[in-house]
Formats: sequence, C-alpha cells, structure tokens
Amino acid sequence: LQDGTPVTSAEQWISQRRPEVLELFQEHVFGHRPETVPQLRTRERSCTQDALGGKAVRRELTVFFSDDDAGPSMDILVYTPVAAETPVPCFLGFNFHGNHTVDPNPAIHVTSSWVRNDAKTGTVDHQATEQSRGKSSSRWPVDMIVSRGYGLATIYYGDVDPDFDDGFKNGIHAMLESDTSVRAGNAGGSISAWAWALSRALDVLEVDPLVDGSRVSTFGHSRLGKTSLWAGATDERFAMVISNDSGCGGAALSRRRFGETVKRINTSFPHWFCINHRRYNDNEDALPVDHHMLLALIAPRPVYVASAVDDQWADPRGEMLSLYHAGPVFELLGRSGLPNDDVATVDQPIQTDVGYHIRTGKHDVTDFDWTQYLN
Repeated sequence: LQDGTPVTSAEQWISQRRPEVLELFQEHVFGHRPETVPQLRTRERSCTQDALGGKAVRRELTVFFSDDDAGPSMDILVYTPVAAETPVPCFLGFNFHGNHTVDPNPAIHVTSSWVRNDAKTGTVDHQATEQSRGKSSSRWPVDMIVSRGYGLATIYYGDVDPDFDDGFKNGIHAMLESDTSVRAGNAGGSISAWAWALSRALDVLEVDPLVDGSRVSTFGHSRLGKTSLWAGATDERFAMVISNDSGCGGAALSRRRFGETVKRINTSFPHWFCINHRRYNDNEDALPVDHHMLLALIAPRPVYVASAVDDQWADPRGEMLSLYHAGPVFELLGRSGLPNDDVATVDQPIQTDVGYHIRTGKHDVTDFDWTQYLN
C-alpha cells in the first residue's frame, strides 16, 4: 500500500491497493476519463443478413452522444455469426482508418470524420474516399472470427477524438468539457477519451440481442492497444483485454527506456496522455507506477500481450516483463501469470490465465495474432 504496508490478501488488493494504483495512473499517466455518461441513442444505419457469403449478420449502428444528430457520434460495425442460436462473445476494438477499410464491401458507410494523413505531412483534415475501402482488411480477419463463433465490433477512432494536438476543440472533449482552453494536469487526453468511448460501445453491446454483453473483449493495436489496456483497467465489465504491440504507455515498462521513451511519446503525441505525464520526460524513475501495474489492474480477468520481433520500438522484452511482473496480483486473485521471465520463443505462444507471444514480423496485426486471441 502507499503507506508501505505489504498487500497479503485479495481483499486488500481489491478494496485498498487497486484503487490506489488506478488513481496513480489517472493522476500521472492517462488522466481522468470523462465522468459524464450521456443517455445514448442508437440508430441502425444498415443490416445485412447474408454477409461474408451467408456466414454473418453485418450491422452498422450509429451511437449518438447527445440529443443532437449533428453532435458527436460514432458508428459501430458489428459482425455476428448467422448460425448462432444464442448471443455470442464479441471482440470490440477501434480501427485506424474507418469502418469501410475493415471490409471492402461497397455497402459499408465511408466515414465522414477526420482521417489521418497517411503521408504524415501534417494534420490537415481530409475525407476518406472509396479508394480506401478494404485497406485495413488484413488486420481484421472477419471471416476467421465469425467462423470460430465469435462476433466482432469495430469503431473508427476518429469518430470519437481526432488524433492530433488540436487543443481538444473537436470530438467528445468539446461536448463533455466546459472549458478546453484551461486543462488541469490530470485531465484525460485522447487515450482516455477513446477508452471512455469503448465503455460507451460496451453499454450498447450489453443490450444487443446478438451479443453476449458479459463476454466482450477489448482489443487494440499500437496506440489503440494502449487504449484497450486503459479501457480494461478502468471498466471491469470487459471480460478480456488484448494489447497488440502497444509499447510505451501501453504494455511496455517505461523504466527500461528502450525504444520509444516517455519523452519521445509525449513530444510526438502531446495529446495522448495527461499534462502531468510530461514530468517524467527523461525522468522515468520518478514515476510512482510502471506498466506492469496497469496490467495488474485488469486481474483477475485474462489479459493477452503480443509483440513482434521486428518491432523493437515497442520493446517486446519490456512488454513481456510487464506481464510477468503483474503475475503476483493474478496469483493473489487465484489466477496464473506467466511461469517465468525467460525470453519467449518466437512464434510459440504462452497461455495460462494470461497470454503472451512474440511473433515473426513487424509492427502490425496478423492472422497469427488473431489465431492466438481466438484460442
């Protein structure tokens, strides 16, 4: 505990230490998530009963965060198996370029939200086009997921908060915060906003007749892997949490200062974390937490951390060590963590009540990754 008392029981962790650790992450890393939970409105944009050659029901659900149709909203693209006789477990995660990039089907709505400039020459808003249909489909093996009996729900993260330093004038910050010009040091940045929106998506899926809302796993890659971890830590309704190559600020240990560092990430992406996080630029040892404690916040629910050999920027070793050092909390709660801190064999997953693998290849999401998550 913060007073130096050792934690020796599950009750101590649940009632005392876990709230302390969560507060430390809110104060020093991610900031506080928005406290407002609006009355959501959901409208079905489209529904197809014979998607994927007759294997899936494909729906597009627009979720409005206010009474104003022109106000902030997000589109959830949902696939569920046609043959399912009961609601199915579901993977939920953000995508980077728009729901229409997950599947090339021409019926899927092309996002009208801000989209990233792929050339990285600036942060100028531009619209997605028909030419971008299916560009991210390699990261979303929808057929595989549905064929295994699971659902998939995905949202374009730009619907919620544009991914550039705009002073939080757009997205849900503008709706939920009365004054975005003066920010407290512990005010949540974009990652907190995205994590908040995953919880709002879970609100919707919990009452969806085709999805088992008690068995929804949050999934994310890279910066969205950081988001999935924070969503899982702050919202205990998520049944499982998956981090794919999330690196610094996600699964990797900050104190290792390997690959991307706290200073580098805060300099390149000042909108992701809270202002207080900048105190630890070139000063990681002063952080009152490290990211094994973030993974421990998810216990006893299963958490899967994945790395890639050629993604040294994300510090694969640090990601694995983080999961290993979260082990004592999993064990305190009656679960098994990683068996040891040995270097993992490439392409050989380790699965107990948590999971880890390091695969051949680069910073990406592959069928190999998804196969392990489904398993």
